[in-house]
Amino acid sequence: MPCLFLVGTPIGNLEDISLRALRILGEVNLIAAEDTRTTGRLLKHFQIDTRLTSYHDYSDRGRLSELLGVLEAGDVALVSEAGLPGLSDPGYRLVKAAIEAGIDIVPIPGPTAVTTALVISGLPSDKFLFLGFLPRQQMARQSALTEVMNLPYTLVLYEAPHRLLALLADVMMALGDRTVSISRELTKLHEEIWRGQVSEAMDYFGQGVIKGELTIVLSGASAGAKRWDKTAVKQAMAAELAGGVKRGDAAASIAQMSGWRKRDIYELSLSEDSE
Repeated sequence: MPCLFLVGTPIGNLEDISLRALRILGEVNLIAAEDTRTTGRLLKHFQIDTRLTSYHDYSDRGRLSELLGVLEAGDVALVSEAGLPGLSDPGYRLVKAAIEAGIDIVPIPGPTAVTTALVISGLPSDKFLFLGFLPRQQMARQSALTEVMNLPYTLVLYEAPHRLLALLADVMMALGDRTVSISRELTKLHEEIWRGQVSEAMDYFGQGVIKGELTIVLSGASAGAKRWDKTAVKQAMAAELAGGVKRGDAAASIAQMSGWRKRDIYELSLSEDSE
């Protein structure tokens, strides 16, 4: 019976691919790839000439139906741009459709930036929460961080280099100055693993152009997290107001994170303005 193979591919170093992955990629009828250019280089390197087609975030229902049609007659391998397909990529939609169609699904394990960055972070790995890519819009991003602010689990997320500083600023606002590990260009020539506090990361990465995809690992909430002090609340309100947020909305947002009541934050802000 035809199978859909979920094939893990290297996140950087081509030597990380498994012998089983190479065999499957060479035997299937079709490879569906998130990025055909990246996968094409991989196939060329290992002299694999299996037919390649694209399947990514912008693929329509027609492409999904086409792949299901191919699966009726033969095996298909699904690969992401790097790592395990289905993690922060559109692969899950094909997996879901294949399950509903009664097609066998076989995983071929391989590298993933999530666990690679986690185990080298120095942070607890027994319980962690993977957040993927957070929303690009600041308010939505802060809201997503607020939802997990009280969870004791280590947090793992992805971010593009040009949004790292904005993300770190929002982490400071929503979660405080936590311990963080930032992995850049994992397994590649210019691999870098940086560890420290969020405030220190903002200084370090703010000094120049940031290159390469990033995996950020953050410490979870400490037991009995303390209420913000008055200075922290003042600074947070000043930053929100400077960004054009209405006073009432800013007070409500900060109340969710700080342990203060909205009314007290609002009144503190008014008293600051009158001084």
